[in-house]
Amino acid sequence: MARLAGQCAVITGGAQGIGQGIASGFVDEGADVAVIDVQPEAAAAAFLASAAAAGRRAWYFQADVAEESEASAAMTAAAGALGQVDILVNNAGVVGEALVAEMPAAEWDRVIAVNLRGPFLCTRAVLPGMLARGHGRIINVASQLGQLGGETMAHYSASKAGLIGFTKALAREVSHRGVLVNAIAPGPIETAMLAGESPEWVQRKLSQLPMRRFGQVAEVVPTAVFLASGDSTYYTGQTLGPNGGDVTL
Repeated sequence: MARLAGQCAVITGGAQGIGQGIASGFVDEGADVAVIDVQPEAAAAAFLASAAAAGRRAWYFQADVAEESEASAAMTAAAGALGQVDILVNNAGVVGEALVAEMPAAEWDRVIAVNLRGPFLCTRAVLPGMLARGHGRIINVASQLGQLGGETMAHYSASKAGLIGFTKALAREVSHRGVLVNAIAPGPIETAMLAGESPEWVQRKLSQLPMRRFGQVAEVVPTAVFLASGDSTYYTGQTLGPNGGDVTL
């Protein structure tokens, strides 16, 4: 039986990469899905078509999750389309490279806004409904750099470390009321975001990975499905790490 049958999920940053993989994985497991992304709807056309072909309901809402009014409107529209939100995946994120001594404040602010403020805004929007029903799953897509730190990526590392801290704190607030909150901290995954890194960063990172390779989106999706499903009923406040051995705690 499909593990997410009858469930309704919202995935931010779901037009490509890990987010789109998770959205497709949820559809395969029987969920109806709303995708929120800053890109035009055409970016999600293939996903929407595949969801319809699978007999699932799927919607797309364009929004910048870092902007309060846009995040609120998109989450309200998604909840209205789905009927309710059982699962929220905070996946939208941006990255960049700069040494701290040379980093413009605007670049720091933008990365923190999308990667940390966005999950807060989207979570705040769905939490009252989840608490009222006594059930929900919130999955925050962090990064192993939030655990390790990354040279030339202090803003990204800080945002993802903050997201892990947010996960732990929120889990303590709401888990006793039926809302489970967990994080996924992938290692470097072959996506458009990774393709934007410098060749020097790529070679340095490959040399640090015990597996000596980057991960695939398909190697992250099962963790999200697990955390969204009834198989994870005793997991909360946790950070699961499909990271190729980059973090070995």
